[in-house]
Amino acid sequence: MNDVLTMDAITDPQELPVGDVLARTLYGEARGEGLSGIEAVACVILNRVAFAKARGRYWWGNTVAQVCLKPGQFSCWNAGDPNRAKLLKLSARDPAYRLCKRVATRALAGEIADMTQGATHYHTHAVEPYWARGQVPVAEIGGHLFYRGIN
Repeated sequence: MNDVLTMDAITDPQELPVGDVLARTLYGEARGEGLSGIEAVACVILNRVAFAKARGRYWWGNTVAQVCLKPGQFSCWNAGDPNRAKLLKLSARDPAYRLCKRVATRALAGEIADMTQGATHYHTHAVEPYWARGQVPVAEIGGHLFYRGIN
């Protein structure tokens, strides 16, 4: 039984409320970042939704849940990623998850200013994805570099 502090493990993230999908994605992608780093990842997700809605639709999805759960887009949800198992059995007692839940709630309410300058992509300093080659980041927040204009 779910209560405020204890959650049952989930098997299908598609069945989660949008706020939980966003919070778990933020946890999987940015739990090691400070508040601004977590907020920046939330902004990228919201920017992707806005990008898709402005065009009527886009391949990465049109809603927050679709964007977060699109295969291959946020590595924490990839089937082979060790973060996925953590995301499926998170405890509401986890302080990092509680922070991500608060950020997700604020992001969905439109209460976070976009410090990424409209970025739809990001990566850590530890990797250089093919799509970032030759691109100039529009922001550097925490351990991530942020980009816009990547299709």
